[in-house]
Amino acid sequence: MRAFLIKSSFQHSSIPLFHVRGNTQQPQKNSSNFPPEADRNSDMFKNLFILLTALFLVSTFLVESPAAFLSPEAETELGESFLISISSHYEFADYPYLVQYINDLGTYLGRQIEVPYFPLKFYVIKEDNINAFAAPAGHVFIFSGLIRVMNNLDELACVVAHELGHVSARHLASRIERSKKIAMATMAGILAGILAGGKAAGALVTGSIAAGIQAELGYSREDERHADQLGFKYAHRSGFDPKGMITTLKKIQRERWYGSGGIPPYLLTHPGTPERMANIEAMLQGYKKMPDPDKTKELRSRFPIFYTMVIALCHDNEDATREFKKRLRTDPESSMAHYGLGLVLEREGFINESLDRFKIALRKKPDSIPVMFSLGKAYQTNGQYENSISVLNKALDLSPKDKEIMDLLALSLQYLELYGQAAKIYERLTFLPPVKDRAYYNLGVVYGRQGKLDLAHYNLGIYFTKLRRRDKALFHFEKAKELARSKPALKQKIDKALMDLKKF
Repeated sequence: MRAFLIKSSFQHSSIPLFHVRGNTQQPQKNSSNFPPEADRNSDMFKNLFILLTALFLVSTFLVESPAAFLSPEAETELGESFLISISSHYEFADYPYLVQYINDLGTYLGRQIEVPYFPLKFYVIKEDNINAFAAPAGHVFIFSGLIRVMNNLDELACVVAHELGHVSARHLASRIERSKKIAMATMAGILAGILAGGKAAGALVTGSIAAGIQAELGYSREDERHADQLGFKYAHRSGFDPKGMITTLKKIQRERWYGSGGIPPYLLTHPGTPERMANIEAMLQGYKKMPDPDKTKELRSRFPIFYTMVIALCHDNEDATREFKKRLRTDPESSMAHYGLGLVLEREGFINESLDRFKIALRKKPDSIPVMFSLGKAYQTNGQYENSISVLNKALDLSPKDKEIMDLLALSLQYLELYGQAAKIYERLTFLPPVKDRAYYNLGVVYGRQGKLDLAHYNLGIYFTKLRRRDKALFHFEKAKELARSKPALKQKIDKALMDLKKF
């Protein structure tokens, strides 16, 4: 990385380094009385001094200070603005096990980053675009269309690893630093249009400011080469096959020529595809894949169901149905085809039909937690709470800390008015971060149903605090304090919550 940074900083530094090598402009005449030889010696020493000073300043600049980059604090602010901009134009996949998988994969690959500046967060965008990009502050986005053209986990891992190369090298941060005079919100919108392309581009990349800096913010071929080198290393060290970089790029290039949408956004924001493939082929010379670590094996085993969820939940229902039925004609026993059809039918509101598909899938994959979750959820939607509880308890036996199973189980218990059992699960969920806001709401409701009004108001106060609705939070905390006079431990918690509320 050091060599890359030095090269990059010499290119963009304001220090006049080119003067060291000689200036083509006519030099100014020396006003002193030195003879010509002394003048030349003086120029030589001055040039040497400039060179040494420049090298010292650049080395100090690189080693001791990250001033060549946007500060982590500013990048975090930009990342938050970017997320708002991109989420206003695209829909993110929110199915729990789909989201969990892409974050498990990304976090696992991200462990190879030497200096993790930001917590990594990964998103699947529900669009057919062949695209993926890294945004400021460790946000990484993959379009469902790109996932759909992949044949295996190695290809997906290599795409994610490449984007993590951009994050690790802070390519965007170095480019944004040169345009930091632009407001964060404006910069976030411009970046969203440049990186995501598609419908976001027209809506977000507008105006003369965007036109003026769009080229400057785009990745260079050097950035891409560097991200490929880092991505190759991250994929290899995590047990994935870096050849997936080549096969994915070939598919992307094929889309360029045969796809209906013209050049995919991925090619526009990730330039130099033929050159990149040649560089990766060179890196693959003499490469030998390492054995899969246990985590890689586990991620491989989960990839088919993740891929099925992406097709079923992120694409057109008719298109997904055709694909799953085509699979069933080839393999009538395909558990993933039945599961995928179940998800599509659930989306369309055909709950009984989805239940039938989930049951078949579970017979084929009896230990699959996502299938159990889907079956339990469908039972719950259909009002079959006892069946939901039966399935979810079996899932919880297999995965005792699965928060999605626990939350769904507590809700079914709540519907059956088994408030004490539901409260125990909701209480447990509040100790398993990150805690969803609704856990506090549901806990307040079930305590209220049991007549435990002090605890009910306390948890509702926490819920409204999380939502930053100060007046409602204050009302519930004050009611809880009034009711908890004989409970010093609870009263102490309420006092602390009230103190924290004053900081808003």
